[in-house]
Amino acid sequence: MESNQEINSMPRIGDTAPDFEAVTTTGKMKFSDYAPGKWKVLFSHPADFTPVCTTEMSGFAENQSTFDEHNTALIGLSIDSIHSHLAWVNNVRQKTGVYFQFPIIADLDMKVSKLYGMLQPNESETAAVRAVFFIDPEQKIRLIMYYPLNVGRNMDEIVRALKALKYSDANKVAIPLNWQPGDKVIVPPPKTLEEMDARIADKSIEKIDFYLAKKQL
Repeated sequence: MESNQEINSMPRIGDTAPDFEAVTTTGKMKFSDYAPGKWKVLFSHPADFTPVCTTEMSGFAENQSTFDEHNTALIGLSIDSIHSHLAWVNNVRQKTGVYFQFPIIADLDMKVSKLYGMLQPNESETAAVRAVFFIDPEQKIRLIMYYPLNVGRNMDEIVRALKALKYSDANKVAIPLNWQPGDKVIVPPPKTLEEMDARIADKSIEKIDFYLAKKQL
């Protein structure tokens, strides 16, 4: 019963991102005050000094300029101490030249992990799963990804999803399967008979049928 309650309280798409205060590798953070006006990507990893996590965190760091270009702040998290985080960041920098400059939350008391449903007992009770939360500048959760402990994330898809969310917002369109910037987008379907007739008569868009139409922006 308790686990069901925990699942039901997990943040969902459309919810306001739960606020928290935490210690990070760049100093203390109040989440709602961090990077105002920016999108945020909050992501967890199971543990410092582990191989899959090192590849993933390096992937975020290597794509820092892309996230900067899209006005997006990165925030990492694991259930490790600040001392462990700092040692790991320095170790990776020394061994590979990759520097994790974004804040990494030291969630020793698991407060943030529990708040965001990153602790999933059937996977692990002591390590956060690989969760990714896309949060817009209004603090609304727009997309959530969960990966198990033994499978690393796809950085190309994380970047693509961020671009798709922002592009959809800016242009009031829907984004089709496998969309990449420059591809056609989906025009919202008609909601009245008049709009349906106008759609059928419109020669400027690619129509599979009246309800499924694409256009080039």
